[in-house]
Amino acid sequence: MLGAVIGDIVGSIYEFKNHRSKDFPLFGAGVTFTDDSVCTVALAHALVSGDDPAKTLQSWCRRYPARGYGGKFKNWIREPVPKPYNSLGNGAAMRVSSAAWLGLDMGQSLSLADKITAITHNHPEGMRGARATCRSIRMAIDGALVGEIRDAVNSIYEYDLSRTVDEIRPVNRFDETCQGTVPVALICALTANDFEDAIRNAISVGGDSDTIAAIAGSIAEPLFGIPKEIAAMTFDYLPEEFCDVIVKVRIAHQSLRRN
Repeated sequence: MLGAVIGDIVGSIYEFKNHRSKDFPLFGAGVTFTDDSVCTVALAHALVSGDDPAKTLQSWCRRYPARGYGGKFKNWIREPVPKPYNSLGNGAAMRVSSAAWLGLDMGQSLSLADKITAITHNHPEGMRGARATCRSIRMAIDGALVGEIRDAVNSIYEYDLSRTVDEIRPVNRFDETCQGTVPVALICALTANDFEDAIRNAISVGGDSDTIAAIAGSIAEPLFGIPKEIAAMTFDYLPEEFCDVIVKVRIAHQSLRRN
């Protein structure tokens, strides 16, 4: 899930000022964590602790206001009794990565993904985007090859992953839906040479840059691993409680693998 946070931070300055090139400083001036990181860490905390995901997500988002939350989600954060609002937004996919790391197997990972997605993004497209992302991450964790991940996503979720980053870059536009974002992010990760290349691919295609990079980064992490220097720099941008949750997820995942 650290890969999602890295993608969010790197992309934070490009969401509304797209940079359609892979040539840029990885942590440019002014980068910060946005709502993507808050939601990712909050739901990871809920899964690790066993707390109610809706209440936990509300609590974290209230502690970190003004981080770029969407209009309907802002209203949801304030609801005394939060209910899902049939969202198909790409937030379903950018925040789901911990489910892949914390399941005993694929079935449990997908069940956890459904649990933390349906609290808001219960539209079929929202659920599909979260599941496709979770499955991709989990397959990479379990050692699947890129071609196997691509084939599974195509056959199960019917996302077209046949385009290249170079084909996407000139035509991609800002799109906050799962169906408009998830396939693009998957292509950026699955055609990359390493973790950093996946992030650079994601920024270079423009559109909803921080979220595309968060999704791509979440998949690139188990595919390639995160260079130690990039991980270390990322922690410098995060509050201590974010770092604590990321470490807890790592420990919990290692414990699951041992057992």
